[in-house]
Amino acid sequence: MSHAATPVGGRIVTRPFLVLAAFAAIGAALLAWRFLFGIGAVTNLNDGYPWGIWIAFDVVVGTAIACGGYAVALVVYIMNRGRYHPLIRSAIITSALGYTLAGFSVVIDLGRWWNVYGVPLQFWNWNLNSILLEVALCIMLYMLVLWLEISPAFLEKGQTAASPRVRNFSEKALPKVNRAMPWLIALGMVLPTMHQSSLGSLMMLAGPRLHELWLSPLLPLMFLMTCLSMGYAAVILESTLSTRAFRRPSETPLLARLARPAAILFVAYVVVRFADLAYQGKAGILFQPDRYVLLFWTEIVLFLAAAAMLLRANHRVSTAILFRAAAVTLAAGALYRFSTFLFVFDPGPGWSYFPGVAEIMITVGVVSAEIMAYIALVKTFPILAGVRAAPAVGPVPQHVIEDMSEEKKATPAGSGD
Repeated sequence: MSHAATPVGGRIVTRPFLVLAAFAAIGAALLAWRFLFGIGAVTNLNDGYPWGIWIAFDVVVGTAIACGGYAVALVVYIMNRGRYHPLIRSAIITSALGYTLAGFSVVIDLGRWWNVYGVPLQFWNWNLNSILLEVALCIMLYMLVLWLEISPAFLEKGQTAASPRVRNFSEKALPKVNRAMPWLIALGMVLPTMHQSSLGSLMMLAGPRLHELWLSPLLPLMFLMTCLSMGYAAVILESTLSTRAFRRPSETPLLARLARPAAILFVAYVVVRFADLAYQGKAGILFQPDRYVLLFWTEIVLFLAAAAMLLRANHRVSTAILFRAAAVTLAAGALYRFSTFLFVFDPGPGWSYFPGVAEIMITVGVVSAEIMAYIALVKTFPILAGVRAAPAVGPVPQHVIEDMSEEKKATPAGSGD
């Protein structure tokens, strides 16, 4: 049985919130400079490297981390595992914020950012052969879908508002949104499948500029698998951190059930990665002493380490191990995506790129703003839900109960995993 979603409550403006606000303010000042004096005033981008950290991290890695809503929706609605439903709203709000700020990062990266409105509106100028067009349209539409999916939380809050107009609007709009939800969910499953795989298709166009360990006809599949892996990890990380930060009931039993299929997905990704290289006749490259091979093996070891942590039943009931496995998974997926878009991309002799301080601080500011928005939203609206352990996930095996008891005895009073 799960508790209904409720606002966390409490003061929004706390000391950590003010620290985040300071970073966001620095980022905002640098953004003002960028928009006033051009992109060259704050970046080290050049003709060889037309995209850098704003795309590689904020968009390519950021949208994968924001796929928690997609990953959980796949389990809840497609695989019909309703016991994971308490995780849905928290996953969707994280996805909505992540995709919104990723979209904003694209605007920052555009030279003529004031023309961005033409992407969705000037359909007569669309290049229907462009992968970037499909990615842009899917991300824009998916942002809208995510905010509509989370809108019942806002409307439920609106039903108790002091303003009669807000109450009246919320009472009328909520049933309509709920009736439209099956269509929104269906669209929310299709759109990330399209644009996440298309990010892989995009780098296939780089051809020989991409190192041969990453250049593959299976790039779309591997980008899709890494986004699901990172989505599951993001859900585990978000749930663990919000449980500690807001003193919510633990969701570890739910996360334990979610962790096993996630671990199988990690192993499947590694198998696909090696099978692809073997099929292309590139297996011999794996033992050459260079930095590219080191990047490859680091990525593989991270994925396998995360899988090893989650495949053992007694590990999955430990909040600490779940947290570490999720962090390792995010590192593995981020390394693969960063490598494909930046680290192993070689535009030719004479070109180099390393992000400038202003680029990095803008990214820090954007991420800080996302965390601030998350804190404000979960404290104000019914998004997070507490979960009672046993009834929500069914019986727990006896050896797992014993492991949990031993772990509890070994943990000093007042401390956590």
